[in-house]
Amino acid sequence: MASISLLLTSCASQVEYAPCGVVAAFKNPAGEGSYYRAVVTHLNGMPVISRPYYILPVGEYEFTLAELISAPQLKVSLSARGTKTVTVIVEDDTRYHLAAKFKTDKIYAGKNSDYWQAVVWQQESYQCEASSQLVGN
Repeated sequence: MASISLLLTSCASQVEYAPCGVVAAFKNPAGEGSYYRAVVTHLNGMPVISRPYYILPVGEYEFTLAELISAPQLKVSLSARGTKTVTVIVEDDTRYHLAAKFKTDKIYAGKNSDYWQAVVWQQESYQCEASSQLVGN
């Protein structure tokens, strides 16, 4: 019985939890306050397969987003619909929700790509427990 206890203690001590936070793009702001869903295309300049969330060590990260704005008043051409970046300073035990903020200060039409910006639209406390789940591991 003592050897089983020693084995379990040994396994438990090998798991290291680094301080981490979560950056998410799964929550749908549903046009709330001119915020819309966005898809992550790049993380720190490297292409990624979009995920609902990214568990990351504490630090600064640059996310590139493609907007999914479905506002009927948006009249820009498809060629104007490019990507934009947002910098997120990830803190321990915090979750950040990314979105596309539709600028409603004027009418955007044609090839005007200034109609939106990539933002963190919501931030909340979230217990992050990461080990092998950290992005980059």
